[in-house]
Amino acid sequence: LTPPDNDFLAPDALQRPPGPTPSQSRFQVDLVTEVAGPIEDKSPNSDTSTTIPSSDKATSSTLQDFPSDHGAVGEEAKGRFRVVNFADSSGAGSAASPEAAPNEGLQNGDTVMSETSLHSSTGGQHHYHYDTHTNTYYLRTFGHNTIDAVPNIDFYRQTAAPLGEKLIRPTLSELHDELDKEPFEDGFANGDELTPAEEATAKEIAESKGVVKFGWIKGVLVRCMLNIWGVMLFIRMSWIVGQAGIALSCLIVVMATIVTTITGLSTSAIATNGFVRGGGAYYLISRSLGPEFGGSIGLIFAFANAVAVAMYVVGFAETVVELLAVNAIMTDQTNDIRIIGTITVILLLGISVAGMEWEAKAQIFLLVVLITAIVNFFIGTFIPVKLKEPVGFFGYDVSIMWENMGPDFRRETFFSVFAIFFPAATGILAGANISGDLADPQLAIPRGTLLAILITGVVYLGVAVSTGACIVRDATGDMNHTVNSQFLTNCTDAACKFGYDFSTCKSEKDGCRFGLHNDFQVMSLVSGFGPIITAGIFSATLSSALASLVSAPKVFQALCKDNIYPGLGLFAKGYGKNNEPLRGYILTFVIALAFILIAELNTIAPIISNFFLASYALINFSVFHASLANSPGWRPSFKYYNMWVSLAGAILCCVVMFVINWWAALLTNVIVLGLYIYVSYKKPDVNWGSSTQALTYHQALTHTLHLSGVEDHIKNFRPQCLVMTGFPNSRPALLDLVHSFTKNVGLMICGHIRTGSRRPNFKDLATEQSRYQRWLLKNETKAFYASVFAEDMRQGTQYLLQAAGLGRLKPNTLVLGFKNDWRDGDMMNVETYISMIHDAFDFQFGAVILRLKEGLDVSHIQGQDELLSSQEKSSGMKDIIVSIDTSKDSDADSSKLSSKATNDDDDGKATTQPLLKKDKKSPTVSLNVSDQKLLEASQMFQKKQGKGTVDVWWLFDDGGLTLLIPYLLTNKKRWKECKIRVFIGGKINRIDHDRRAMATLLSKFRIDFSDITVLGDMNTKPKKEHVTAFEEMIEPYRLKEDDMEQETAERLKNSEPWRITDNELELYRTKTNRQIRLNELLKEHSGTANLIVMSLPLARKGAVSSALYMAWLEALSKDLPPILLVRGNHQSVLTFYS
Repeated sequence: LTPPDNDFLAPDALQRPPGPTPSQSRFQVDLVTEVAGPIEDKSPNSDTSTTIPSSDKATSSTLQDFPSDHGAVGEEAKGRFRVVNFADSSGAGSAASPEAAPNEGLQNGDTVMSETSLHSSTGGQHHYHYDTHTNTYYLRTFGHNTIDAVPNIDFYRQTAAPLGEKLIRPTLSELHDELDKEPFEDGFANGDELTPAEEATAKEIAESKGVVKFGWIKGVLVRCMLNIWGVMLFIRMSWIVGQAGIALSCLIVVMATIVTTITGLSTSAIATNGFVRGGGAYYLISRSLGPEFGGSIGLIFAFANAVAVAMYVVGFAETVVELLAVNAIMTDQTNDIRIIGTITVILLLGISVAGMEWEAKAQIFLLVVLITAIVNFFIGTFIPVKLKEPVGFFGYDVSIMWENMGPDFRRETFFSVFAIFFPAATGILAGANISGDLADPQLAIPRGTLLAILITGVVYLGVAVSTGACIVRDATGDMNHTVNSQFLTNCTDAACKFGYDFSTCKSEKDGCRFGLHNDFQVMSLVSGFGPIITAGIFSATLSSALASLVSAPKVFQALCKDNIYPGLGLFAKGYGKNNEPLRGYILTFVIALAFILIAELNTIAPIISNFFLASYALINFSVFHASLANSPGWRPSFKYYNMWVSLAGAILCCVVMFVINWWAALLTNVIVLGLYIYVSYKKPDVNWGSSTQALTYHQALTHTLHLSGVEDHIKNFRPQCLVMTGFPNSRPALLDLVHSFTKNVGLMICGHIRTGSRRPNFKDLATEQSRYQRWLLKNETKAFYASVFAEDMRQGTQYLLQAAGLGRLKPNTLVLGFKNDWRDGDMMNVETYISMIHDAFDFQFGAVILRLKEGLDVSHIQGQDELLSSQEKSSGMKDIIVSIDTSKDSDADSSKLSSKATNDDDDGKATTQPLLKKDKKSPTVSLNVSDQKLLEASQMFQKKQGKGTVDVWWLFDDGGLTLLIPYLLTNKKRWKECKIRVFIGGKINRIDHDRRAMATLLSKFRIDFSDITVLGDMNTKPKKEHVTAFEEMIEPYRLKEDDMEQETAERLKNSEPWRITDNELELYRTKTNRQIRLNELLKEHSGTANLIVMSLPLARKGAVSSALYMAWLEALSKDLPPILLVRGNHQSVLTFYS
C-alpha cells in the first residue's frame, strides 16, 4: 500500500527536498527518500521504508518525492544514521546515485562508503531516510531505523582525505537528548575542527584527482640509493682505504651505517604512526615534537638541501672540467666550473619543473648508469691486465690484502677520515622528503629506506674490501721500476712479489702519483671500461643534485603551509595536479646558483652535513620522546624500534656533528636554538598533538601523584585560593589582586556558580569551561576556571569547596567579593552569603573578603550584548571578542554568546579594559559617573602601585595568613615600592613592650616592615553619631521579639533566620562597638593606604544572625581604600625555624 498523493519519479528526475544545500552548508547530501506514512515493504530486513533495489539486474530505481509537509514525517524520521559528504560547488557530488553503485563494494555485516555511493549489507538494497529533525539523511543500520552508526573508517578522517570522504557520526546529543530539545549544533562532532592547514589540504586533495603517486621502489628505494651513492663512492672510497686500511675502512662504513640505520628505524616508526602528508623530515618532526622543533629544523633542512644542490653540481662540473682540461679550457678552471655548473642547474630545474613523473624517469635512468658503473668496477677487479700493474693494480692477492689491512694515516686521523666519508652515508631521507607524492607513505618509507641503507652499505663494504685486496697504496706508474733479483731480499712491499719496486717514489719530495693513497681516479683505471666510471660519477652527482632540488621545495612548501614563519605564505602555493611548488623551485634554484658562483664549497660542506645530522638527531629524539611520554596515540605499526636505541642514535648524531667539524656543529646548534626560541615566542596557532604535550601531561600527573604522598609542611605553605569571580572577566579587580599574590606561588581557581530555575545545560558548561580557560591564558592570568550548576550559591560553593582541585593542588582559602548591595535585594541572599563564609571555616579553609567602595562587578556596564572583551583562538582571525551578557550572573541561561572580530593589536593584555579599547565598528557607550568610577576602580590593581603603603591590621592571630598575603603581594613587581605598616591592638600602659614584641616576631619571620603602630585606644567607645547610624542601618532587620508573642516571634525567626534578635544585639553590644570604633581608627590611620589587610571578625555560627554579621562587616569596612578582610584557618602558615 502506498499513499495516493505520492508521485513516483525516476532517479534522474529527483528533486532535492527542503534541507541544507551546498550554499547553506559545508555538507551536501546525495540521496533522498522518505515516506509520509507506513509503506508495506517486501524486503526481508525492512520495516517502514522505501526500498531502492541496486542489484545486478536493476538498472533504475524508484524514489518517492519528498512531501512538502515536514511535520507529517517528523516523528517517523527522527534519529537516523546520517551520511554527509563535503560540498562540491560544481555539483559533481550529485553523481552519487543509487544505480551507479558498483556491487563489489558490498560487505557483509557492515556499512561501507565508497567514492561514488553508499552500500548497505542488506542484500544490495539501500535504505535512505531524510530526517526533518536535524536536516540530515540517515542510513539504516543492521536493517533497522536507528541513528547509531557502526564503526567506520570515514568517521575518523580529519579532512576529505584522498582515501575517501569524511563522514560525521551522529553526535551524542542527537542520540541522547530529549526529542523536543533543539539539537546541539556544533558543526563538527567531537571537536574535529579543521585548522587552516587542514582545510587547505582538504581543498588540495579535492582538486588533485589523477595525481602521480609513486610506490616504494620508484619513490623511496631508487631515490635513497641514488642519494647515498654519491661521488664519494668513485673518487674517495679508494683513498679512505689507503688511509685507514681495510679493517678500519669497514669500521667507518659500519659506524656510519649504524647511525643511518637507527635513524631509518626511527623514521619508519614515526612514518607508520598515522597518515603522513608532504613535508618529509619537517612533517615527521613537527607532528611529533611540535612546531618549535619542526619549524627550526624544517627551515635549515630545506636550506641544507638547496645548498646541497650546489655542492653536487660543483662536483659534477669539476669532473667535466678535468676531462676537458687537456684541450677545452674556456677561461680558467674556476670560471669553467661556474659556467658548466650554471648550465647544469638550469637543466636540472627544467626536469624538476616538468613534473615529478619526468624527474622519476630521469632518476631511473641515472640509477641504471650508476649500477652499470659499479658492476663495471667489480668486473674490472677480476681482469688483471699487465699494463695496469705499474699503476698499482695486480688483481686479488692475499699479500696485498694483508698489507692494506692496517691503517697508514698520512696527515689524517681516524676521525678526520670518518668525517670525510660520513656525508656519503647521508641521503636516507630522500624518499621521506617526497612523502606527499607517495601512494602509501606508511609502507613505502620503512621498506624503501631500510632496504636502501642495506644495499648501499653492502656495496660500500664490497668496494672497500675489493680495492684494498687488489691495489697497492703507492705506485709510480713507470714500467721500469722493476726489482732486480739481487735486491729482492731487501724489498718488503707486496708489489715486490710481482716484480715491482715502488719504494723509490716514497722517499721523493713529490711522492708517488698512483696507488690508493695518491690517485683519486684509481677506480677508473681498475674498471673494465674506464669511461663508464666517469658516467657513474656524472650519474651519482646529478641524481643527488636532482633529489635535493626536489626535496628542498617540497619541505619548504609544507613549512610555509603551516604558517609558522609569517611572510613565507607566498611559497605555500602549489601548481598543477601534483601541487608542484614552482615558487619553491625558483627559490632553491636561486640559492643553489648563488653557492655555485661562490665555487668555494669546502667551507660550506661541513655545515650542510651538520644540518642533515641535526635533522637525524631530532628524528631519533622524536621517537624517544614519544615513547617516554607514553601517549595512547603513539602506536606505530612498525615495531622494530626501541626508545633507548633511538636515544643512542640521537646522541651518536650529535657526537658525529662535532667529530666532522666542531665549529660547524656549534653554529648549527646556535641556529636551531635561535629558531626554536623565535617559534616558541611567536606561539603559532597550531595543535598537532605533539609528544611534548603528552610528556607535559605525563610529568604533571606524575608530580601531582608524587606530591600527594608528601605531608604538608609549614615552610611550604602557599595560599591556594578558590576565588568566587563568576565569569572570570566580570570582577577584574578581584581577579587581579588575588593573581598578584598567587602568580607563580600558589594555586588559583576562579569559581563560578550557575543557578536558575531552568534545566541546566551541561553542554554549555563544557564549552564555557574551555572558552574561559583560554581567556585566562590569553590574559596571562595563571589560574584555572571551574564552574558548577547548583540550586543556590551556597550549595555551589559547597560543591567547589569539596571538589575543586586535585590531590595536594587543592584550594585552602576562599576569596569572596564584598556584597555591596546586601541591603537592596532579598535578605535570604545575605543568609546564603554569610553561610558561604561559615562553610569555608567548617571545611577548614581560610576566608578572604575584598571590598572596594565603588564595587567589583562590572558585568552590567556594557549592557546589551557586550561585556569585557574575551579573546578566543580562531582559525581565520587572531582575535575574537566573545561578548557575554551576564547581567543576571546566576541565571544558567542568561548568557547570550556572540562573536565579533576585533581590530585590537594589544595582544590580549588590555582585554579587561573594554571601554578604553573598543571595537572600532561599535559605537562608544556613554557611562554614568558611578559606572565610570567603577570601571576605573576595576583596573586599579593592573597598574604599578608606586610608593605607597600596605597597612596590615593584624588584630587577631589566625596562623599568620593576614601577614603572609601582604608579604607575597609586596614581593611582586607592581607592589615592590609599597611599604608594609603593621597595626596591632594593645594596652595603653604596655605600648612599647607590645611594639618590641611584634618587631621581634616580624624579624624572626624575616618580613620587612616600615612601621609598627600599637592601638591602645581600640576599646574606646565610638562616636555617638556612628552608633546611631549603625542602629538605623540594622533597624529594618531586627526581629523585635519583645513587641510580639513568643510563638509569632519564633515563627518569624524560622521563616526569616537572618533577623537580629534583641537578645543577641545586647549580648554582642561590645563587639558591635568595636567594629564601629575600628572603622574610625582605619579612617584615621589608613585613609591613604594603597591596600588595607585586616583580620576578619568572626561570628559564632548559630548565635550571630547573618544580618548582624553583615552589618558588622559593613560598619567595619565602609568608606575606606581597598580593604582585604582576612582570616586564616588558625593553623600556622609562618615559621621562624629553618
